[in-house]
Amino acid sequence: MKKQQVLSDDCLVKDFMAGKTSAIDVLIDRHKSKIFSYILMCVKQQELAEDIFQESFIKVIKSLNRGKYIENGKFSSWVMRIAHNLIIDHYRKNRNQSVISNDKYDFDILNNIKFAEKSVEDKIVYDQVLSEIGALVKLLPDNQREVVEMRHYMGLSFKEVAEETNVSINTALGRMRYALINLRRLMEERNVLVNI
Repeated sequence: MKKQQVLSDDCLVKDFMAGKTSAIDVLIDRHKSKIFSYILMCVKQQELAEDIFQESFIKVIKSLNRGKYIENGKFSSWVMRIAHNLIIDHYRKNRNQSVISNDKYDFDILNNIKFAEKSVEDKIVYDQVLSEIGALVKLLPDNQREVVEMRHYMGLSFKEVAEETNVSINTALGRMRYALINLRRLMEERNVLVNI
């Protein structure tokens, strides 16, 4: 076990996938503080955070057993993305279960634009714009694309992005700034309009 403590995340993942189950304990122990803190910060409830944390690592173990992990030196980012997706799933599920009663009000609160469903056309346009922006993000230089993906797709703070990429916060912020400038330029060149 002591020897495993000094191994990289990717080596531990390989060990676990090769049948050394103690490797996952080292990985969980190594990243539990960061992952749990992030979950707790998002959900603000200890028990719920514990449930999502546990569910995250169950999903990690299942994914590793199915060979779904791509070795790229970013194991903690991968786990963070899984946890983030589970948090989003939790809020979506709760949002869909909320009940609004119209009986308490003198006016029809449900006759409001924010409760109206988007038309099929609106959804198609929205999905198309997201797809086009995603394609543009892939055209960015690697260091800029990495910051955009970690910040906007994985929900990491700039401090976490800096730690994951081994750069200063100012460098991470600078990369984001240049990424946004480049995205605007690419959008103009390709006539991608964002009005969603």
